[in-house]
Amino acid sequence: MSRQFLRAVLVAALSLQGAAGAFAASLTLDEAAVLAVQRSQTTRAARAGSLGAAETARAAGQQPDPMLTFGLDNVPVTGPNRFSTGAEDMTMKRIGISQEWVWADKRAAREAVAGAVHGRERLLEQVAAAEVRLQTAVAYIDAFYAGQARKLTMLNEMHAREALAAGKGRLPTLSGSSAEVFGLASALGSAEDESADQHQQESAALASLARWTGSLTDELAEPRLPGVPAQAEYVTAHPAVLARQRDIEVARQEVEAARLNRKPNWTYEVSYGQRQGRADLVSVGVNIPLPVAPAARQDRESAAKLALVEKAEADLAEAERAATGEYAVLSNDARRLQERVERYRTAALVPLQQRTEATLAAYRSNQASLVGLFEARHAELDGQRRLLTLQRDLARVRAQLVFKPVVPGAQP
Repeated sequence: MSRQFLRAVLVAALSLQGAAGAFAASLTLDEAAVLAVQRSQTTRAARAGSLGAAETARAAGQQPDPMLTFGLDNVPVTGPNRFSTGAEDMTMKRIGISQEWVWADKRAAREAVAGAVHGRERLLEQVAAAEVRLQTAVAYIDAFYAGQARKLTMLNEMHAREALAAGKGRLPTLSGSSAEVFGLASALGSAEDESADQHQQESAALASLARWTGSLTDELAEPRLPGVPAQAEYVTAHPAVLARQRDIEVARQEVEAARLNRKPNWTYEVSYGQRQGRADLVSVGVNIPLPVAPAARQDRESAAKLALVEKAEADLAEAERAATGEYAVLSNDARRLQERVERYRTAALVPLQQRTEATLAAYRSNQASLVGLFEARHAELDGQRRLLTLQRDLARVRAQLVFKPVVPGAQP
């Protein structure tokens, strides 16, 4: 065997070992959230909206583009020289340029409105990222606890197989019973069906998680959530509350822009005229709009913008009430679920574990049957699955409290 072949085998073995190690690496909740935000099209759309608003804000403070004008003046349309541009000395070829001049305070007001819109779009980008993190956290929690429940059903199936094998081994003895074997066989079938059902649920949960992270994995670390925020922090950073605050800012800036619309924009013109056989001419002019009915137009526009400010303020108050109520419900659910987890662990699961230990001791002294031992183990595992369900529900509620608010300064 050549050295090159041995070297190739060694390299392949090391590569496979590294690939296996990479596959076995568990995914954490924080890593899943980062992956989800990076590949989220919702966040991408919000980011594009923010960039578009930023460009609009940069252009809002500029003067309008100048207009180039050209034409023919006094062209005859009757007589022998009709439509001739060189027969009459009154005919003039004209070219000029005009510029609408927007006052500096009006341009500043428009720029402020566009800047407020940009701020709202930036917030929507952060809101989109927070929503993606929340949905990913919920999917991660469901997948993790589905995997833990599957392990319990597999353990229950293993117990059923061991009990059935032991029951079949006792048939030739006096302590054996065919009815016991049939009961254990039925229990094994039920355990296998429970395992298949839980495996199906885990597969669905993992597929839901892959919808956010973009990759399938069956190794998930236990979800560790940060501390739950206080009510004031939750309400202040709630997406709906922040969005309404941005709406108020936009509305107020639009009120100022509408107020300045009472000051009309002037348009300056300059043109150069050329006539046949006569001196060339230069014309200069200024166009000034006359607001002859401000009460019917400009004042109504300002009143409409003020009404939008009042609407935004009312929406903000309602959003704060809704966020406060939402926090009260979620925090109450979290407290109740935590109490149920602790109570169930001590009042239900511990007695089930003690029952299993007592039944196992009785079986070893020929005072309990295999069916009784399996039923005790099955009841204990069912209790553990019930505890997992409560822990999952508690984690989901805490995820709502933790990931719903928009973290100030967080990068999407």
